[in-house]
Amino acid sequence: MAYQHPASTDTDGTFTAQQAVAAGIDFAELQASALGLFWNQYDPADGACRLWRWHDGKPHCLTPDGYSARSRVYEYGGGAFCLTESEAVFVNDSDQQLYRQPLDGSQPVALTQGKRRYGDLHYAANLIMAVEEAHEDEAVIHRLVAISLADSHRQVLAEGADFYASPTLSPSGKRLAWIEWSRPHQPWTSTRLMCAERLDNRQWEAPVCIAGSDPESIQQPRFDEQDQLYCLSDRDGWWQPWGECTSGVSRLTAIKADHAAAPFQLGGRSWYSLGGERYIATWFEEGFGHLGRREADGRVLRFAEDFTRFRSLALHDGYIYCIAAAPNRPSCILEINGQNGNIEILAGGIAPLPNERISQPKALRYPSGDGEAHGFFYPAMTGEAKPPLVVFIHGGPTSACYPVFDPRIQYWTQRGFAVADLNYRGSTGYGREYRNALHLRWGEADVEDACAVVDYLAEQELIEPAHAFIRGGSAGGYTALCALAFQTVFCGGASLYGVTDPAALARVTHKFEADYLDWLIGDPKKDLERYRARTPLLHADTIDVPVIFFQGELDAVVVPEQTRAMLHALKDRGIRAEGYFYPNERHGFRQAKNQAHALEHEWLFYRSVIDQNA
Repeated sequence: MAYQHPASTDTDGTFTAQQAVAAGIDFAELQASALGLFWNQYDPADGACRLWRWHDGKPHCLTPDGYSARSRVYEYGGGAFCLTESEAVFVNDSDQQLYRQPLDGSQPVALTQGKRRYGDLHYAANLIMAVEEAHEDEAVIHRLVAISLADSHRQVLAEGADFYASPTLSPSGKRLAWIEWSRPHQPWTSTRLMCAERLDNRQWEAPVCIAGSDPESIQQPRFDEQDQLYCLSDRDGWWQPWGECTSGVSRLTAIKADHAAAPFQLGGRSWYSLGGERYIATWFEEGFGHLGRREADGRVLRFAEDFTRFRSLALHDGYIYCIAAAPNRPSCILEINGQNGNIEILAGGIAPLPNERISQPKALRYPSGDGEAHGFFYPAMTGEAKPPLVVFIHGGPTSACYPVFDPRIQYWTQRGFAVADLNYRGSTGYGREYRNALHLRWGEADVEDACAVVDYLAEQELIEPAHAFIRGGSAGGYTALCALAFQTVFCGGASLYGVTDPAALARVTHKFEADYLDWLIGDPKKDLERYRARTPLLHADTIDVPVIFFQGELDAVVVPEQTRAMLHALKDRGIRAEGYFYPNERHGFRQAKNQAHALEHEWLFYRSVIDQNA
């Protein structure tokens, strides 16, 4: 079915799809210096990412029309800008080149030219250090490079590994640290912490591996003011702060909790070392985010305790800055006084619904298979005793959902649906063992958890199990389709650019995830039967409930032909199926009108299924 823009919106005060999408403004990559506070802001109205500056008590947009600050290194990007002494430098989305952005918002000036991509930008000593991605012949090569602000001269800092992240220069300029890893690993399975010393002639000694064994995931290296090196490592089962010692690294005093999420994107900043045992960090407890400062005497001073997720920390002049969100507040930028904890919201944080109409998340921990799973339950806001249920499956799949104001979830709860937002086994935020529970079990453990939550909520008489739906995008769409194909728990579902054929995806996916499916399912050749057993496209004949599909025509990850094949296979058997294809969308929708259209038509589809089953 071709895309058709909805002709009207609700007029009875109901939270509309258009309002839900418009509330999806988000922030990323805070940076603070004497120049002020800067951030990258995504606007769903046009899909662009723009640099903003907090100056003279108000925000100012720096990015002129025609530019968007977004990196595509590793396809997920991240670290799309940095600050110098007098300006910002950013990666422009359309050509992936570096541009100098004057603080008066005038036209950017190109710093690089060519076909290389850049990301994870860091500034030091008149150089822009970055992860570089070069598509050379049929190979994709990654390096660490430094680009001179004076003449654009390019210097290679490190090469030879498959992947790099987090180039970090010590305060004295004498030590350079970074993270690297090699295939077949992902950055959340096994990485290395590397360090090189600067010689008197300004060249670098051969790098030394400070830490990193298989399996050990290290991320976010940090130097203190004395050039001492720190990092986050999951060697003891959780991403926790570790510090350099004579034998490598040793763990600092820390709560048993993940102090970071899986580093899909570059440029993550979830902690800062203050030297010794002192640090400022975020961490997760039962999926809820916390922010605090650990002192040398062991005390932990917590900040902004009404908020439940924290990202992109920045420190300057005694203040802590972060992107935060809460169950009743969408993403916002906080300024926190490091002495008394006082908070000021500088941007965002205004929910489009009054507090009393917002469905609040309740932590879920429920039995599933031979273990337990986690997530959040959002009650319907219409007062129905046993409402229908929508089970949300996040993408990744090594990712997570968070207990914060999500306008998509509120859209459903305002319309009488309860929502279970799942952190199924394999999600991050619950330690390495939980994260690894999806190893070779994608399409099984996640499906088991999705089905088990319906039984769990039904036993507590919180939902009507006969009216349970499942939905997800990308990897989440794969789980949804597997649940519909291999189980009989759900009465319908939705796949948004969902994976229908993992073996086909393995043949075309990008370098960053080239070995990911081997970890999730197995070797596509040696374990071909396992792939066939978990391929929804090959088992469309076992789906006996209605399904709706949403797909971008420009999607190179899940190609439209796969979604069309799944759609037609269901229709040929007389199963009700609908499909909407968007000409200008890729893998993940960025245009507001398309996001609103998909959300509204998914709801209409579910309502009609319930009415037909009544």
